[in-house]
Amino acid sequence: MNREDAFELLKSYVKNERLIAHCLASEAVLRDLAVRLGEDPDTWGLTGLLHDIDVELTNADPHTHALEGARILEVKGVDPEIVEAVKLHNEMAAHGQQRGKKLHHALAAGETITGLITATALVYPDKKVTSVKPKSITKRMKEKAFAASVNRDTIRECEKIGLDLQEFVEISLGAMKKIGPEIGL
Repeated sequence: MNREDAFELLKSYVKNERLIAHCLASEAVLRDLAVRLGEDPDTWGLTGLLHDIDVELTNADPHTHALEGARILEVKGVDPEIVEAVKLHNEMAAHGQQRGKKLHHALAAGETITGLITATALVYPDKKVTSVKPKSITKRMKEKAFAASVNRDTIRECEKIGLDLQEFVEISLGAMKKIGPEIGL
C-alpha cells in the first residue's frame, strides 16, 4: 500500500482532526527513526500513520483498540509486518503477546512521545512545536502530573531500539517540527 492510499484509508475511519494529526506526527517520528536506524522509512512511516486506524471505531477501548485496526489492515492486504506492529502497539489488547521487534518498540515509543511533545508545545505562548527544545521534553518526562496519561515507561522503550532518551527526544521533536504547520503546531 502506498502512502496516499494509506492516508485515504486512515481518513475513511478517523474523522477527528486531532487524531489525524497524531497519526501524521507518529508517521513523521517513525520515518525519522527508520532513517536513523537503517530501516525502511516507508514501512515504518506507514506503520505510524495507520497505527490508530480503529481508535474511533473502538472508542479507544484498551481491550479492543488495535485488534480491530489490525483486522482492517489485514483485510486490505497491508504488509503483515505493519499489521503485527499495529496490533502490538496496545499490549493490553494483544492477549499476552508482547512487543519483541524493533518496529514494535519504535511504534510504541514513537507514537507515545508525540503526546508529550504536543502537550509541551501547547503550554508555550505560541503553541508551536518549533519553540520546544529537547531539554523541555526530557524535563517534562520527569513531571508525572504533566500530560499524566502519557506513559513514560512506553517512551523509554526507545532504549530497546538502541537509542538513549536524549537522542530519541531529539529525533522525535525534529520530526514533528518538520510537519508542525500540517498538524496545527
